[in-house]
Amino acid sequence: MALWCSIRTFAKHAQELGNEQPAEPVFFVKPNNCLQRSGPIKVSTHPGSVHHEVECVIRLGNDLTPEAIAVGLDLTDRAVQSQLRAAQLPWSKGKCFAGSGVVGGFHLYNGDFDELCNGNFLLKLAVNNEIRQFTNLSAISITPKQQITSLTSWAPVMPGDYLFTGTPEGVAELFPGDRVCATLETSDGVIISEIDTVCE
Repeated sequence: MALWCSIRTFAKHAQELGNEQPAEPVFFVKPNNCLQRSGPIKVSTHPGSVHHEVECVIRLGNDLTPEAIAVGLDLTDRAVQSQLRAAQLPWSKGKCFAGSGVVGGFHLYNGDFDELCNGNFLLKLAVNNEIRQFTNLSAISITPKQQITSLTSWAPVMPGDYLFTGTPEGVAELFPGDRVCATLETSDGVIISEIDTVCE
């Protein structure tokens, strides 16, 4: 299983980090042993900073269509990522550390990729009850359909793989003692996937 991660799919997130949005989907890959399904976020034991990026995660079915969806956190060591990017080096160290792919419970989903962006799904992340990231998935600029079409044209995507579809603006650093609550909700406020944890 692989965790395929799209970058800069929300225009405002690209802007907040001073990046241009790519014309076509761009990906990096987290190994599946970065995956964390429960437990605290390890901040104090990580040798660097840890920033939150809330995302909608799609689990791919047998025909590489959406099988289930969940809320996820693409945790990022922003300082290391920035240093490596400035040196024009791969930035795996900033993205692929232990526990950097946190995923909540999956909700079975029988729609297609396009229907995820029809205005019916919301992403939300709060730290210590303060909302940091909040968006309707309709705000995504590089859609999940565009992402999977590009990815399957060259990558060995397999059933059961996860597609992290990108984060909206509002990313920030996490600290020991922070409580993090991230949700994927329907537009009428029904929570279909949740991460509720602490940083230690």
